[in-house]
Amino acid sequence: MNYFKDKVIWITGATSGIGEALALELARREARLILSARREVELRRVAALTQLPELDIFILPFDLKNTSNASGWAAQVMNKFGRIDVLINNGGVSQRSDAIDTDEKTERELMEINYFSYVNLTKAVLPYMLRQKSGQIVNISSISGKFGFYKRSSYSAAKHALHGYFESLRLETEERGIKILMVCPGKIKTSVSLNAVVAGGVKNNVMEKSHEEAMSARDCAVKIIDAMPQHREEIYIGGKEIWMIYFRRFFPRIFRKLLRSQKNF
Repeated sequence: MNYFKDKVIWITGATSGIGEALALELARREARLILSARREVELRRVAALTQLPELDIFILPFDLKNTSNASGWAAQVMNKFGRIDVLINNGGVSQRSDAIDTDEKTERELMEINYFSYVNLTKAVLPYMLRQKSGQIVNISSISGKFGFYKRSSYSAAKHALHGYFESLRLETEERGIKILMVCPGKIKTSVSLNAVVAGGVKNNVMEKSHEEAMSARDCAVKIIDAMPQHREEIYIGGKEIWMIYFRRFFPRIFRKLLRSQKNF
């Protein structure tokens, strides 16, 4: 049985990295897709790569910095497909700047993109899912949502906030058919370090070696997709860095020592 066949799945950040990989893998599994990101040209490129017929794909461009029209976008999706089965909150931007050097505007934008967009889009689709008595929210968090790290203060804060919000929402909605999956990737071979913001809100434009040599976005996407039918609540994906989550939980003193040894990681 193909769990994803004809499921209506909305993916943000769909033009690169994990989002693009998810779109291509879900298309192979015969899902019906809504692709969102800022750049419409890139959305059309990914849509073409999926090889889905026009009936089964919808391009919906917007900027995660401003999701005040989330309910309007959800209404467009409903008008196209008549239902929303899965929302994958994937879009985001990382950070590579010390807290003391990060201005308030940049901090607010990091929170807007990495936290409030997830909340606003979820609240936009939730009424339809509750009416259907089924639905799944998949949030791409980070291992930075489990512990802080150098030059990630506001990014880590946003990811920590996701866990508090969606763990609460899970409790409020699970008896009404809503499943929530928190995905915590470590190092994945994407452009996340290139697009990360530094002091002043400009791009980092550095492809870090740890990302260059990391797990592929496709392999990461497959692991996420495999977890969805199992209704997992939280998964960790990556290399040896994932062990830091377990060290923090079971060996906190060793964790703190290891964390400080990774200043230039």
